[in-house]
Amino acid sequence: QVQLVESGGGLVQAGGSLRLSCAASGRTFSNYAMGWFRQAPGKERDFVATISWGGGSTDYADSVKGRFTISRDNAKNTVYLQMNSVKPEDPAVYYCAARSRGPSNRGSLYDYWGQGTQVTVSS
Repeated sequence: QVQLVESGGGLVQAGGSLRLSCAASGRTFSNYAMGWFRQAPGKERDFVATISWGGGSTDYADSVKGRFTISRDNAKNTVYLQMNSVKPEDPAVYYCAARSRGPSNRGSLYDYWGQGTQVTVSS
């Protein structure tokens, strides 16, 4: 089992920055690819970003490419999502997820999920 706990959500002004963190515990964190997904009210859960176990491979949704950066610190069992130039369409509950295979943009392929952290954007 892998337990994931997100933090860092909150209110951010449009154009501003926010950094989300996801702390993992349980099995060896470095064995897992990690992903960030988000879900806005009334919408489906969408892929945001993913990173390989070693951090050498990343992928992003087109909507966040160039603005968000996913990274990980395996020594701290933590994955991050740096959100820059936040837009009014970014508010959602952001979830981190772990999978025992390579990075993926498909949420159904992830094995473990956190409880989510809310991001709200003010214009």
